[in-house]
Amino acid sequence: MIDLYTWTTPNGYKISIMLEEIGLPYNVIPVNLSAEHQFKAEFTALNPNQKIPAIVDNDLPGGPLTIFESGAILIYLAEKTGQLLPTEVRTRSSAMQWLMFQKSAIGPILGQTGHFVNTAPEKIPYAIQRFTGESLRLIGVLNTALQSNPYVAGDYSIADIANWSWVRTYKWSGVGIEGLVNLRRWMDQMSARPACQKGVKVPFEIPNLAEEGEEKGAEEFAKGGRSLLTR
Repeated sequence: MIDLYTWTTPNGYKISIMLEEIGLPYNVIPVNLSAEHQFKAEFTALNPNQKIPAIVDNDLPGGPLTIFESGAILIYLAEKTGQLLPTEVRTRSSAMQWLMFQKSAIGPILGQTGHFVNTAPEKIPYAIQRFTGESLRLIGVLNTALQSNPYVAGDYSIADIANWSWVRTYKWSGVGIEGLVNLRRWMDQMSARPACQKGVKVPFEIPNLAEEGEEKGAEEFAKGGRSLLTR
């Protein structure tokens, strides 16, 4: 059994979606970021960086294994099950590159955009313009990649899970995707996957951030995500 320590943020959703996709049983342990439970000693022992998600794999010989950082967890689960990460060198390299693209670019930039648009104590026009512009550029990079591929790295993989978990928050970040037909098609494909639908309801369901008029969802995401927007 996998213990999943998580909350209602894109990084948490990556792992719940992955676990749903690969069919491993898992036990959800909510880490309430609004109540700062990530700073408690018991969670810090699992992740010294005090951010969700983290997992504990209790099914290994020699005792449990703890893993933190969402990208590392995705790779671990893919390799553990032989799913959603190609083994052929070229296709594996492509999936890994797009995973790192999310970790180094999509997540940090969309997170900072959302912060300066929604939760910063003061509106700083330069910061909003800077991060909104870079968010649009990065989403455009994905749109171009999806022009010749059904999924980000060709076949469906952990790269899609990682990127979609963040891109679906584009409205909260104040970013539009009008005219990005390849991205829109991919997002619709992802939203239709049962594992994605289930994964974004862990540890509990909040209103869909990708829908118009869901201000409550944005508020819940903001409360839960302030401490890990750039991760």
